[in-house]
Amino acid sequence: MENPNGRNELEQRTLAFAVAVVRFVSLLPRNDVSSVLGRQLLRSATSVGANYREANRAESRDDFIHKTALAQKEAAETEYWLELCRQASVGSAAAIPALADESRQLLAILTTINRKAKGR
Repeated sequence: MENPNGRNELEQRTLAFAVAVVRFVSLLPRNDVSSVLGRQLLRSATSVGANYREANRAESRDDFIHKTALAQKEAAETEYWLELCRQASVGSAAAIPALADESRQLLAILTTINRKAKGR
């Protein structure tokens, strides 16, 4: 598993990402489309860090692998919702690239962590 310092750093990074997405969604216009996209984006983006924290408190190696895989899936889903927001012109066009980049970076980090935990 990951060293404790890196774990805490990634927990903080995923929290900062979740906060950035919360702020992004809070600025969306109030309409049905923004409501649906915002809700989905909030759910997936905040789940990345929540699942990673759970992984760090896993009861076994298999539990750790399972929970980091969940965090990976949520990061990938977050990328999808951000891309949909970008293509549908929902939300701040200036904010989306940075959020999408962070989502991709988190996905890459989580994928590496998961692969190492599996011994691959």
